[in-house]
Amino acid sequence: MKTLYRLAVVLLALTTALKVTTAIAQGSDFPTRPIRIIVPFPAGGPTDILARVVGQKMADQMGQPILVDNRPGANTSIGASAVAKAPADGYTLLMAIDNTLAMNQYLYAKLPYDPSKDFDAIGKVAVSPLIVVSGTKGPSSMTELLARIKTNARQVSYGHGTFTTQFAGEMLRREAGKDMVDVPYRGSAAVTQGLLSNDVVFTIDGITAALPHIQKGTFHALAKLSNRPLPALAKTPTLAEMGVKFPEVEVWMALVAPRGTPGPVVERLNRELLQALGAESVQQKLNDVGLIVDGSTPDALRQFIAAESAKWKPVIESTGIKLD
Repeated sequence: MKTLYRLAVVLLALTTALKVTTAIAQGSDFPTRPIRIIVPFPAGGPTDILARVVGQKMADQMGQPILVDNRPGANTSIGASAVAKAPADGYTLLMAIDNTLAMNQYLYAKLPYDPSKDFDAIGKVAVSPLIVVSGTKGPSSMTELLARIKTNARQVSYGHGTFTTQFAGEMLRREAGKDMVDVPYRGSAAVTQGLLSNDVVFTIDGITAALPHIQKGTFHALAKLSNRPLPALAKTPTLAEMGVKFPEVEVWMALVAPRGTPGPVVERLNRELLQALGAESVQQKLNDVGLIVDGSTPDALRQFIAAESAKWKPVIESTGIKLD
């Protein structure tokens, strides 16, 4: 019996050592083939641009291509579900946003993925401060927009491409005390097209898709929702400066992998992510489209998601918004 016991102990030790050695090898050898980043939005929006800029820099550093795979729909649930079901080997990643990891769980009775159980955190990547934007036939100031809403709200249409932007519109509706026409879109790029075609009067969204049109004078930047410095919109007032009571709201983006991805692989991806975000060329490209670098460690991202989930639960419940 003692011999069998000792043999079992030796076998357990060898198995453990083999697992550790394999994990270390996975981290040191990774990657040996192209990596795919799934973006849960159509091409052209802020999350897509972020994945392409950061992904290209990481690819240059790691010596393997990083491909962007756009999987839009269902408020990011389609892309998130695809990553949740992918092999946990580090070769399929998700560029998630706040909806995906902190809000959808309170908006849907049933999700095709579990934000708290199906992903391993790699790191926070960037934030996109929100602004109020109107098209060419829309109001040219926040004062004019508020006047239109109070005078004839049913003639004022509002476009949104994520829950965060939908929530911002809901908060503005509550502040004005009037109902507007709510028009959902599949991401920021589609909202921008809605403004260009004058299908909607205004939106509250990140500045990435709208900035080129603001710079050309096609769109009007009416107000900022954040106190973060935005050099491209230095003259645009905040809602607080306009006397509008409004919480600071911004969209955040994070990189995650399927749950069970080997620790050394996660650590390698995080190192490469932070190195890419530290590059001046990457920061400049992102700043030019209104994205602000905001990297983190995996542990810091996990804590941040937990805090965001706790913050948004009562807020979403108070609005009564459901997306089923």
